[in-house]
Amino acid sequence: MKILICGGGNGAHCFTALASACPNVEVNVLTVYEDEAKTWTTALKSDELTVSISKPDGSVTETRSKPSLVTNDIKVAVAGVQIIFIVVPSYVHHIYFSLIALHIQPNTLIVGLPGHAGFELQCLDMLGNKSSNHAIVGFESLPWACRIIEYGKRVQLLGYKDILHASFLVGTNCNLQFPAIETIQSILGSKPRIKVVSNVFAITLMTGSIIHPPIMYGKWKNWDKTPLPVKPLFYQGVDEEQASIASKLSDEVVKTAKQIQDACPDLDMSQVVHLSDWFKSHYHHEIGDNSSLMTSMRTNSAYEGLVHPMKAVENRYVPDFEYRYTTEDVPFGLVVMKGLAVIAGVATPTMDKIIQWAQNIMGKEFIIGTDLVGKDVKFSRAPQSFGLNTLEQVQDYIKSRIR
Repeated sequence: MKILICGGGNGAHCFTALASACPNVEVNVLTVYEDEAKTWTTALKSDELTVSISKPDGSVTETRSKPSLVTNDIKVAVAGVQIIFIVVPSYVHHIYFSLIALHIQPNTLIVGLPGHAGFELQCLDMLGNKSSNHAIVGFESLPWACRIIEYGKRVQLLGYKDILHASFLVGTNCNLQFPAIETIQSILGSKPRIKVVSNVFAITLMTGSIIHPPIMYGKWKNWDKTPLPVKPLFYQGVDEEQASIASKLSDEVVKTAKQIQDACPDLDMSQVVHLSDWFKSHYHHEIGDNSSLMTSMRTNSAYEGLVHPMKAVENRYVPDFEYRYTTEDVPFGLVVMKGLAVIAGVATPTMDKIIQWAQNIMGKEFIIGTDLVGKDVKFSRAPQSFGLNTLEQVQDYIKSRIR
């Protein structure tokens, strides 16, 4: 099995280390940034890539491996690969999609790891009339919490999720020579356990994109611009207000799923669950106290020591609002979910507050008041950005592309 991993960040490092250690798996890595490719290639000349894996009991194991190559040359990277894993932030997916669309061969499996909300629609749009020749898998989030310790040399895996949901679309002209989900599972390992959802609407509303924005909003909405002496803890620093905001946001998402299923009974939306239940199922062995949403986040060993994204300013710190918790999880998360809520006729007052706060920070305009009519909606992956304004239109669009 020859695979391509697209990306040069935390997730790409972690997955490259794990996949390269799998028997009978050859790994190519593509990063569009020449400096990343050179730095990583130079590091691998003198040593292997090491992933340190933290276990719930406090022990740490290490796996050392090496990919076949790291390059920024798309033709070299994609040659002969059977699976392409896109492991980059959503806001650069279009760059990799555009490159892949030019060189991808029929019967290739494309995997968003994670895909985030709207991944499938964008992938179908970018592939165009080639869509029917391929299969697409979109994961709700990364399989692990991880971070680079030394670029190209060492990455730390802080904890595995127990389960991970995925969408699965197969073009009518696609003839994969391997079982898609089983093969991905074998490369990921025994954890997390992959569960395929029944439709794209369900995976779009999965909670991977709704964890970070409410915590950011709750922490910084009243910030007085005073730099802090230390970086505040992210999950382990969640207070009752932040947890309440996240819970209300999750209520709106679950209500949207229910409305969709009520409107289209053939769509199974039962896997869209409240954030509290999501944590219990995804981090069953890592959470010390799951009595509330707040304690589930604060006592999750997989989140040990993770801090808010911050920038250093004269030995103090200010929030980094250019980090993916806002620049990715809002336009490629909440805005997409808002689009489905609009289609389903569900009011989203909590979601609207967070989007309004985030778009002001980013200098974007997705909503005006509570209406999804801002000038930047077209740059999101909301169904409306593809001209899709009803559930039937979304379903028909997907069917037309994979036929």
